[in-house]
Amino acid sequence: MFDLLNEILATLRNNKLRTALTGFAVSWGIFLLIVLLSVSRGLVNGMDAMFGQHDTETVSIRGGYAQKAYKGLKENRRVRLRDKDIAIVASQNSNVAAEVVASVTNDSAQISTSKDYLTDGYKGAYPAEIRNSGVTIEKGRFINQSDINSKRRVVVIHTESAETLFGDKDPIGQQVKICNLSFTVVGTYRQEWRRDNFIPYTTARSMSGGSDYVNNITVKLKDVRTLEESENAEKGFRSTLGRQHTFADDDSGALWIWNRFSDYLTTSSAMGVLGMAVWIIGLLTMLSGIVGVSNIMFVSVRERTHEIGVRRAIGAKPRSILRQIILESVAITTLFGYVGIVFGVLAAQGIAALTAGDGEGGHQIFKDPTVDLAIAFQVTLVLIIAGALAGLFPAMKSLKIKPVEALRDE
Repeated sequence: MFDLLNEILATLRNNKLRTALTGFAVSWGIFLLIVLLSVSRGLVNGMDAMFGQHDTETVSIRGGYAQKAYKGLKENRRVRLRDKDIAIVASQNSNVAAEVVASVTNDSAQISTSKDYLTDGYKGAYPAEIRNSGVTIEKGRFINQSDINSKRRVVVIHTESAETLFGDKDPIGQQVKICNLSFTVVGTYRQEWRRDNFIPYTTARSMSGGSDYVNNITVKLKDVRTLEESENAEKGFRSTLGRQHTFADDDSGALWIWNRFSDYLTTSSAMGVLGMAVWIIGLLTMLSGIVGVSNIMFVSVRERTHEIGVRRAIGAKPRSILRQIILESVAITTLFGYVGIVFGVLAAQGIAALTAGDGEGGHQIFKDPTVDLAIAFQVTLVLIIAGALAGLFPAMKSLKIKPVEALRDE
């Protein structure tokens, strides 16, 4: 073992400039690989966190404008969803629809207390809205099924709205006025870009003056696993509502549909491609370093021709010489590779520190861009394989040296 280390050090000393340049190439390739892996990991974690705040297996549907004339009806007519569409979508798509809910809004309603008032309006919602909207409850609770069944006058407001309406007082259990009706605050939530005031859907419907229009219908999918199945389910919803509201199945403007499940599958696939691309770029960058290590070992074999001949003459087996050359190559590659790993990890930690506060309270696209133990093992395996390949051809050349000719070499 010590003899091997001495021979490796001798090889490095005898080729200082070549070793330095090759070492830099190997270290730089590994450094870039670690940084790129950390960045891709940060993007993947950010995407997972973003989708984790929502129920990804849902399809949201809003009314739009029919762009095509259909069955005697003119183009550019408005399509408005109604209460009865909830049951129709559920019954005619029972094979893929686990739950169908809706929401209704009043954007101009005033919400007030004796201290202050807001003009944010309200949104009538089902309990599933907490998953669909991705809100995080800060205090209290969200709308529940008992609220829906009893048409309770309860409201869930944003934490900043609570500060405006109540100041430093605990808002839970306090009364607010919505459209001159008293509501009890049962919960507060936080989210960066949403300021909705949630009340039970049935309560909002009773306040709508007899209107049965809904703003949005959300379908919770079931037994849908692939992108093709997701798109077929979406076509089924469009076809169902097309028959109900008389517009063509291929009229894309009639409905605005957000298929979160298709988005999730597409993004997951893109993240997988990104991870593969990062590895390819990193390995290609490191290739120059591997070629340099191979050149060093070729020079080393050439300089040690006489030594190899002596060892062969006194009975050294070819595989022992082969093993020595390959181990030297692996050691050199691993040594400089770990220098790149250290600096790459430090860079990843720096990136993590700089992005730690981004998206607080909302969606964080870039999250925890650090490398874990699994990546360290993967990179180590890459280094070992790369070193072995770099030393393989010089080692094979050393086996072709004939002892008699090698002994003549000075």
